[in-house]
Amino acid sequence: MSKSNLTGTYHMVSQDNMDGYLAALDVNFALRKVVCMLRPTKQIQHDPSNGHMAIKTVTTFKNFDMDFYLGKEFTEDLGAVDGRKCQTTIDWQGEKLVCDQKGEKEGRGWTHWLEGNQLHLELRAEGVVAKQVFKKAE
Repeated sequence: MSKSNLTGTYHMVSQDNMDGYLAALDVNFALRKVVCMLRPTKQIQHDPSNGHMAIKTVTTFKNFDMDFYLGKEFTEDLGAVDGRKCQTTIDWQGEKLVCDQKGEKEGRGWTHWLEGNQLHLELRAEGVVAKQVFKKAE
């Protein structure tokens, strides 16, 4: 069974509980308010031949880049988010791209999946879940 091709540019159309998620990460109140107002764009590149992926989240405030190989653990610097580092592994679970981030916060990670032309993102930390939905650019 082939995996979803996430390659493309996606613009955020909705989000839910981002403030709660950021609070679970101990992000200060002022920064949480700024982040909750942002409407990020995701740029995803995926090379299925070698399992390499790059996910760039672009905002008017700050950009965040991830560059990784599926199934291979790496040290992720989350300084742009909450100042922490963690051991991260990202791989497919069925049709969903699942990230597990081991570090100071329990149950931290995220899941991406496609439904038609919409990219869904579920963010998790300390039992708190936030959701974002992005629409693929034409």
